Amino acid sequence: MRFLVCLILLLGLAPSAAAKSAEAVVRAAQARTLADVRYDPKYVKLSYPGGDVPADTGVCTDVIIRTYRNAFAFDFQRAVHEDMRKAFSAYPKIWGLKRPDKNIDHRRVPNLETYLKRQGAAVPITKNAEDYLPGDIVTWRLGGRLAHIGIVSDKKSEWGTPLIVHNVGAGPVEDDLLFNTDIHGHFRYMPDANMTTLSAAVTAAR
Repeated sequence: MRFLVCLILLLGLAPSAAAKSAEAVVRAAQARTLADVRYDPKYVKLSYPGGDVPADTGVCTDVIIRTYRNAFAFDFQRAVHEDMRKAFSAYPKIWGLKRPDKNIDHRRVPNLETYLKRQGAAVPITKNAEDYLPGDIVTWRLGGRLAHIGIVSDKKSEWGTPLIVHNVGAGPVEDDLLFNTDIHGHFRYMPDANMTTLSAAVTAAR
């Protein structure tokens, strides 16, 4: 009985925690648009964990990586690398790698897509603007081939479409990209609220 009461209280609080986490993602993503970043996709040897390319450079995935580090102190570099070490065969072999590479794996959109799917973060792809919540991660294939990734903003276009924070080549921006090309992936990933807090609270209630 005590467990059920605690669980009900927990679920009642969960939406508020999730909303705060989503807001943290959005604010951290929007802060990226204030940075002066030159688009540079070259391979760079990084420290580990917490490695990053020079602050004045970056690609679309670096918007995601830096946003989550600032919002949650969550390190996609370490998360993706550790998951690839456990399940390398589950990840794309587009680049001909025979083993994980902590310098670049997390900076490739198909790898982030695979990691997020393996974490149960995938949500349906639709053409309804209301289904894309602030803080969601969306991926595309620009021109049918170029993998791209961005974060859903809490701001909307004049047509009611959520804006996207992303870097397609001119540095991080916040603009109307969502439905401009076919969506390839849609994810809702809040490691702080969905994984750490909920798991700890349910365990304590037992």
